Amino acid sequence: MNDNKEKSPHILNASSNLLGICFIVLTSLKLLNQGSKTIIDEITLAAIILFMGSCIFSFLSLRSKTDFGENLENIADYMFIAGLLLLFVTTLLFSFNFIK
Repeated sequence: MNDNKEKSPHILNASSNLLGICFIVLTSLKLLNQGSKTIIDEITLAAIILFMGSCIFSFLSLRSKTDFGENLENIADYMFIAGLLLLFVTTLLFSFNFIK
């Protein structure tokens, strides 16, 4: 087993947790009718897509018996960090009142 192959369970766990949080945020915005007033729902949707992709690719990497699993794991890794960066930038913009 490669050293890289050991990242997939961690990526899957963390991205699925963040995916759940994004779903809660998006649902809360929709229930409170705040979705049309901010761009946070669109940003959250982009984060959901990235974390869902990360979950799928890390799962496929775990199931793969070939060296192609390493490529899938790298894709999952990049999608995960992109989702994290998106949430971080959104949090900064929201904290400094650039997004209301």
